[in-house]
Amino acid sequence: MKGGNVGRFLGGQFSFFLSALLFTTIFLWSWEKNPLLTNLLSAQDQFIMQPSEISVDESAVSLRSNKQIVDEHSNSQIAEGRIEEDRLEVSDSFVKNVTVSPSTRRNDDKKIMTSQLERRACNVARGRWIAERRRPLYSGFKCKQWLSDMWACRLTQRTDFSYEGYRWQPENCEMPDFNGTEFLRRMQDKTIAFIGDSLGRQQFQSLMCMATGGEDMPEVENVGWKYGLVKPRGAIRPDGWAYRFPNTNTTILYYWSASLCGIEPFNVTDPATKSAMNLDQPPAFLRKYLDQFDVVVLNTGHHWNRGKINANRWVMHVNGMPVVNRKLAEIGNAKNFTVYSIARWLDSQIASRPQLKGFFRTISPRHFSNGDWNTGGHCDNTIPLTKGNEVQQEESSDPVIGDAVKGTKVKLLDITAISELRDEGHISHYSLKASEGINDCLHWCLPGIPDTWNELLYAQLQCL
Repeated sequence: MKGGNVGRFLGGQFSFFLSALLFTTIFLWSWEKNPLLTNLLSAQDQFIMQPSEISVDESAVSLRSNKQIVDEHSNSQIAEGRIEEDRLEVSDSFVKNVTVSPSTRRNDDKKIMTSQLERRACNVARGRWIAERRRPLYSGFKCKQWLSDMWACRLTQRTDFSYEGYRWQPENCEMPDFNGTEFLRRMQDKTIAFIGDSLGRQQFQSLMCMATGGEDMPEVENVGWKYGLVKPRGAIRPDGWAYRFPNTNTTILYYWSASLCGIEPFNVTDPATKSAMNLDQPPAFLRKYLDQFDVVVLNTGHHWNRGKINANRWVMHVNGMPVVNRKLAEIGNAKNFTVYSIARWLDSQIASRPQLKGFFRTISPRHFSNGDWNTGGHCDNTIPLTKGNEVQQEESSDPVIGDAVKGTKVKLLDITAISELRDEGHISHYSLKASEGINDCLHWCLPGIPDTWNELLYAQLQCL
């Protein structure tokens, strides 16, 4: 009996050993054959940059400090494109394949796995401005169907347009040439939404001109009514615009939301009522129509000053209650709170909407010298790139938005440093009429710098 028990015991051990050997063999074979397994294990190693690996070369680009920018923004009164108007991962990089020399001992599957592993991030915000004879991408005399006259500098008294003849070249990668027809083909059956202030409106108009080549397209449909974007009685303009290209079923729209907060009037029947400025809520428009969007581009910044908030009769709220915390009520802190809030909200929405791509554009710099818009400030330079032509820093010059999107699926559209070098591209003192006026050193001539913002957006979209 004992001998039989021992035999059965040894037989069991032997069977267990054979089973373990078989399992190990299958596992190693799967590891060798399946690149997905390795990708899952090493995804963070491929794309997450540790803080210690990030270096910022402050001398790489001539930029004002963040505090200086915030102080300047606090006095801006031209942030809606009209001087008299009272209304107010995550890096901008795309992945580029690197040529790989495969081992002669590896099969085709292993070659694919190696190629996937040896990829590097290309930071499109790091590079240089170079002269390009094929610019601009559309004529400043045309595009009247989409471009506001006040931003079409070719229609003003300005005589020097050398600012139009440059393109941005990223340092370690090729940025695809923008082609309107190809862009619309890639965006077939998609809706692109710009949500933000007047600089967002400039980017929207720029993209409309780029997509059409500046030519009139009577077949393009005004579909603003589908999104409630109609001009209310007595209003100067609607809260936004939306246009659909019927051949590709592509819609491009803009909605005005200078603060990216949810604004709720206390009394909708009273035109003079105050409104709750909900720092922890996105605009109601964005919440309502998000399911219809495929690409969302957010921006804010120049309306975050006490004068604008008071003029609009906005009262800061959080959690449905007025803000009583004095620290949070400070303009800079309130803005930062809102930026982080909407970035996290959009990230949470992307998780349940795989088709949705979210971008947060960094702030567009101002270039007033010797004063502000109402104290004699000006930007008279017409010589391109007097501040230099290169950006070498790795991190964004807008650290608030840069930090807000870290750890989220919201991508950074980083335009601050590259735009800082282009002070000659502003509207300046030029206007449609030959009369003295206030210098606009905030908005840009079109065609101009916002076209490059859209090229960066296009480059990133192609790699998502």
